[in-house]
Amino acid sequence: MKILLVGASGTLGQAVAATLGTHHQLIRAGRHGGDAQVDLTDDASVQGLFARIGPVDAVIATTGRLHFGPLADMSPTQFNLGLQDKLLGQVRLALVAQHHLNNGGSITLTSGIVGAQPIRDGANATAVNAALEGFVRGAACELLPRGLRINVVSPNVLVESLDDYGAYFPGFEAVTAQRASLAYQRSVEGVQSGQVFNVW
Repeated sequence: MKILLVGASGTLGQAVAATLGTHHQLIRAGRHGGDAQVDLTDDASVQGLFARIGPVDAVIATTGRLHFGPLADMSPTQFNLGLQDKLLGQVRLALVAQHHLNNGGSITLTSGIVGAQPIRDGANATAVNAALEGFVRGAACELLPRGLRINVVSPNVLVESLDDYGAYFPGFEAVTAQRASLAYQRSVEGVQSGQVFNVW
């Protein structure tokens, strides 16, 4: 398969690339590096990416910024970070990608455990992740008649990210990026659609 992986340079993206790269042709994309550059917050950038790379068999997004902070101090501008970057960025990618997928193609997005299990200072992350999962369930119904699939992977906090985010996840059992990457393989190579693949 020809697979577009957006966020390939991140911790999770690298693990997904290692899992899928041995059996598939990967196009690694990122904001500043990789085989192709793309800014998921910009319509023209996403359109331009597909104009350059042509049709693909699968699209994966392992990227997206969120705001972490106390609700009492949160401004609409801060909350908007997650909406514009992780939520709308991945939705924008999916909306454009559907028109550039080969028959039987798939889209895999990334949410996170806090969509279902909130944490302190994580209201933005919970809202964004839950919205991504809702989008996937709804979009799957409309993509199915065209033979296309869409799923979302919801990983727990990653072992490799504990130094940066561990304090937000007391009592959570972290998972390795390699373990999380298997859910992306399941989404791409499997048959299900409209699913949330939890890696908890």
